[in-house]
Amino acid sequence: MRALRRSARRSVRLTVLAACAALVFSGHPAAAGVRTTTGTPGAAGLGDPLFPLSGNGGYRVTHTALDLEWQAPRTPFPASATISAVATHALSRFNLDFAGNTLMRVSVDGTPAEAVREGDELVVTPAHHVPRGRAFEVRVEYTADPTLTRHREDAIEDYGWIPTADGTVVYPQPNGTQILFPSNDHPSVRSPMTVSISAPDDVRAVAAGELKNQEEDGPGRLRWTYESPAPVAGQLVQFAVGRYEVLVSEGPDGVRLRDVVPPDLVEATAANRALTGDHLKWLTERLGPYPYDTYGLLVAPTDLGVALETQTLSLVPYRELTGDRVAAERTMVHELAHHWFGNSVGLARWSDLWLSEGHARFYERLYSEEHGGDAMADRMRDAYRQHNVWRRDFGAPAEPSEPMLFKRMRYDGSALVLYALRQEVGDAAFREIERAWVTWYQGRAASTQQFVGLASLVAGRDLAPFLTAWLYGATTPPMPGHPDWTSDPLSDGRAAAPAPAALGDPAGS
Repeated sequence: MRALRRSARRSVRLTVLAACAALVFSGHPAAAGVRTTTGTPGAAGLGDPLFPLSGNGGYRVTHTALDLEWQAPRTPFPASATISAVATHALSRFNLDFAGNTLMRVSVDGTPAEAVREGDELVVTPAHHVPRGRAFEVRVEYTADPTLTRHREDAIEDYGWIPTADGTVVYPQPNGTQILFPSNDHPSVRSPMTVSISAPDDVRAVAAGELKNQEEDGPGRLRWTYESPAPVAGQLVQFAVGRYEVLVSEGPDGVRLRDVVPPDLVEATAANRALTGDHLKWLTERLGPYPYDTYGLLVAPTDLGVALETQTLSLVPYRELTGDRVAAERTMVHELAHHWFGNSVGLARWSDLWLSEGHARFYERLYSEEHGGDAMADRMRDAYRQHNVWRRDFGAPAEPSEPMLFKRMRYDGSALVLYALRQEVGDAAFREIERAWVTWYQGRAASTQQFVGLASLVAGRDLAPFLTAWLYGATTPPMPGHPDWTSDPLSDGRAAAPAPAALGDPAGS
């Protein structure tokens, strides 16, 4: 099975396009030739109800390459992004999502292009229109600033660049990729990726994916190049610079385990990090093969309060791994479960986040119950009690209210939907649904409607009425098998009930 998966992955081929060196400063029209006007503009966004300008229309991204010239902590540095794409209609111009960095030069297929910034949109007008179906390459040179962050009311903390004492890590979720580099910043947009980082030789550059090359890059500098052949969404990208040790071992089914840890934290985190193999085995027994070749933890030497499932290299704050085993395992299983739900099977829209966070919380709770943590039924009964209040304050599980995306409803509130589904169809059918979901949609983005349809197909009956009530209803339906469970009634002006400690805002995304 694993050999077949590797063979499938090797079938992914990156398109490498020839590019010339001529570039022009952004905002200036192309110097060469007369621009043709055939074609129409690509859309400035994909129309996601929660982030309307996230992503861009008119083209499909096939590969992203970053070239970063890291200098020192909290110091701006030269960078470039090269995005390979295919036009889905004849393009007179197109957009990239790009915020907060100093723009230098832009070219399309090596020819200088006009580039104008409009808020967080970079509007690129090539010297000649791009015909429908044509592959093209846009290169953006800019200055990256590793101190930039972004804040949203629904986010737990600021996100984007996360400075450390000797470098940086990144936390792109939800729409922080555009702070890091020009992109098509929507979870449904995924492509293979190359990250090349030049840094002083007293630190190490790391990134998700596989290290393909390490070489000298001038006096006192090294260049590190990483490849992620499996498609990755911008919100799941990880690269970091700092003083790290890389610890490699072999996990279940030949999965390569790679942890990236500050030297002074290797021993303190060793006991909990050693549990990753057990977590992989446990999840694989329930969901089928792990969808990538490599997995590991980037132990973040920061006070960041949340972990993130950055693809194949989960970002975990060091305090999560130096304390209680049960708490550490909850975070570790949560981020690993995301690699089936949210990473391999991506999100079609941000309102589908319940499929990612709900599943991660469900398996986190289930594993914890079996390994010394709280009983699953107790935690789900607590969530059921608060579900009506969460629906009012944060939106139904699949219908989040703006700006309440990363709130309790998307975590325990969404895990409760999956618990209800298991109660309704039985454990055997539920397991079949889960395996079918991560198998059928592996490597693709999928929607809530597709989940409902596949669940109905596997269960052999129409589950749309049942799941629609749970996912979109104004009030919480009865819990199958638990007629005694009650959910707090709503009243005008009532504040949300305080959550028990075990149900607080999540420690991991």
